[in-house]
Parts: sequence; structure tokens; C-alpha cells
Amino acid sequence: MDLIEAIQQRKSIRGFKPDPVPRNILEEIIEIATRAPSSMNTQPWELYVVGGETLKNIGRENVEKVLAGTTPGNEMGAASYQGVYRERQVALAIQLFQAMGITREDKVKRSVWLQRGYRSFDAPVAIFICYDKSLPDSAVFDLGVLAQTLALVALKYGLGTCIQSQATTYPDVVRKYTGIPENKLIYICLSLGYPDDGFAANQVVSRREPLANIVKWCGL
Repeated sequence: MDLIEAIQQRKSIRGFKPDPVPRNILEEIIEIATRAPSSMNTQPWELYVVGGETLKNIGRENVEKVLAGTTPGNEMGAASYQGVYRERQVALAIQLFQAMGITREDKVKRSVWLQRGYRSFDAPVAIFICYDKSLPDSAVFDLGVLAQTLALVALKYGLGTCIQSQATTYPDVVRKYTGIPENKLIYICLSLGYPDDGFAANQVVSRREPLANIVKWCGL
């Protein structure tokens, strides 16, 4: 698979096989991905690679909190989208719910679906990407570049990923089981594992806007 194919084929995976991912493969993926660029080579990322009972505990306690009505909110602040951005968000949700056979009225299935995200979609591995709170907010750009690079490199090893923030929305739970110190900001989570090709939501390919809607040509 060349780079163009990887970019075109990458999609968010929300259903994984239970098969473990060997640590040596995870190390290879991370070592390659950390060649990603960063501002003035500051390399602000710190990665916590979580699996096994530790990841199950995080997922279990996340779900307990959401079912108890504890308000979620990750350390980057709650996302609130308006206008066309909200429309795109809703369009993806409709695609996913249609694929999974979840109707708008089915509160039970909607709750079950929501809980999957808090469990990192039951992936065998979750990578929590953090950075030091002393760094400027611009550091998150570098972390985004790293997350995308991780997702692309993972494809070479037959692995799928979902870059998501839902598993980070109870940061106290994540810190409890990983030991991430308070001076590190938990930015994003990357669920990773071998895709379950029979899982309906994995067939969803999110839509992209045509260039005419997003590109302004100046002097060309």
C-alpha cells in the first residue's frame, strides 16, 4: 500500500476483533509515526499505550459515570458545532445509525452505541496522546499530525484506528488507571486493533466536501 492508497483507504474503525496487537508491532508503528513534523522539532507528544485489564477498567468506569449522569467533558473543552459544521456532524451520525439499524426513537440501542465510544469501541489498544500543560495551545496541531500519521502507519500492519475524544471525557478515570500526571493534558485517544469486517459501522465511509466548497484560488 502506497501513501496515496493509505490516505484514501483510511477510515474510522468502530468495531474490532479481540485479537491482541503484539507490543513489537506497536513499537514499530510509534517509532515510524514519530517522524511526523512538529513546530521547530519540539516533539510535544507523550503517548500512553493502554491495553488489557487497564483499558477494560477505564472503559467500565467511563460507562458507569455516564450511566450515573456524570457530565462528561474532556480537558480540551466540550465541542459545540454550529451551521454547516453541525450539519456534517449530524450527517455522519445518520450514516452510522442507519448502518447499525438504530432508529431515532430507539433509546436503548442509542445508549448501547454511546457506551461503545466510552469503552474505546472495545479496541484491544488505546493510545492516549498528551502534552505538557506548560506548552502553548498551538502544540495541539503537532499532536493532530502525529495522530494522523499513527493512523496511516497502522494500515501497513493490517490495523484499523479511530481517532476519538470520547474515551478522554472523564480524564480523572484515565489518570487513575494510567498514572498520567496532572501537569499533562490528555488531548486525544486513538483506538487501535484488527478491524472486525463484519461490524456494520466499519463499512461507513464519511463524506467529503467538493473542492469548490472549501478551496479559494488566489492568483492561480
